[in-house]
Amino acid sequence: MKKDRVQSKLIKELEKVPIVSVACRRSGVSRNSFYRWCNEDPYFASLINDALIEGEDFINDLSESQLITLIKEKKFSAIRFWLTHRHSKFKKQEREISKKDDFDSEMVIKTLGLTDEDFKDENLKETTNKITDHLLNL
Repeated sequence: MKKDRVQSKLIKELEKVPIVSVACRRSGVSRNSFYRWCNEDPYFASLINDALIEGEDFINDLSESQLITLIKEKKFSAIRFWLTHRHSKFKKQEREISKKDDFDSEMVIKTLGLTDEDFKDENLKETTNKITDHLLNL
């Protein structure tokens, strides 16, 4: 039966690339038909779900492989990404860095006791230095 062959091809496509619109286009099925089949046939829907999971696992493995390749090429952003997401020692540091990045300017002004006078042109350089020192010591 043609429908069975098309559905089988669609499932195989989802195992490679877990994106419904791509799999539908590659297997010659409209997205409307895809969703209708899923709604009408629970067994087909379960096969689709399994294929999506397998496809996501495949893409995750591929992505991790590419990341490792970048690490071997000494790409700092890849190294940092890996360590901040996979190494407990660096996860903590990344959270601390994020906290520093998310400072509240009003809180800094209040903590340092700054006034409008501190933001006048003649005092701006000294005020900037105070704020910088404060932020570096967070």
